[in-house]
Amino acid sequence: MKKTLKFHLISILAVLGFVFFWYLMTDVLHRVNTLILPGPVDVFRAFLNKMTNTRPDGGTLPEHTLSSLKLVLAGYSLGILVGMPLGIAMGWSKWFDRFFRPLFDMLRPVPPVGWIPLVLILFGIGMSGKVFIIFFSTLMPCILNAYSGIRQVNPTHLWVARTFGASRAQQLFRVALPSAIPSLFTGLRVALSTSWATLVAAEMLAAQKGLGYMIQTNRMLANADNILVGMLLIGVIGAIFSLILGLLEKQLAKGR
Repeated sequence: MKKTLKFHLISILAVLGFVFFWYLMTDVLHRVNTLILPGPVDVFRAFLNKMTNTRPDGGTLPEHTLSSLKLVLAGYSLGILVGMPLGIAMGWSKWFDRFFRPLFDMLRPVPPVGWIPLVLILFGIGMSGKVFIIFFSTLMPCILNAYSGIRQVNPTHLWVARTFGASRAQQLFRVALPSAIPSLFTGLRVALSTSWATLVAAEMLAAQKGLGYMIQTNRMLANADNILVGMLLIGVIGAIFSLILGLLEKQLAKGR
């Protein structure tokens, strides 16, 4: 408990130290032009103002955040539901690997934002198109890390399980998957970051609500404080999701 508390305090101090340095350089020493990089006090004021003010992007901060969260959770969930089982199946079965590997190798180099022009033609600027882009950005890291996790399972562990009469399914669910938990959660974390990056790019090009749309609109109007509000909020939400994934991973690891 003491070690855990110590590590948490170090993390908090690191964040506070960054904010203090930011405040020192902008509001105290004036080393940075606050029109280009507003100080933390100005950003906090912009945050409070944006909670209820719809100008200049037509929505309050909670409205933009809720819109982005809906898209991210929908695309992220679909990517996990498809990508994780597919990656596990490819890593476990040679037949699945041979069947899906050529298609996977063709699609993997295509960046998620590369789908945006085609998706705009097929789906327009509605929710379904952006969900598809986020789904694709989540799919690849889920498949890759699930595949790597299963392939890196110690063959000796599987041999011992076979020796004691474990079936093929028991080897997968009682040996391979528990051993692959770190790699699976690495895929979930990477997929989470790529889903947010893709969402912001998609909303910048085709949206009427969302944090990416808010950032893009305020960029055109040179409102640096609102831009930073959107960026910092995305970072905070991502950190919360990563914390949840970390806690879930610890719980699953305890049950191994």
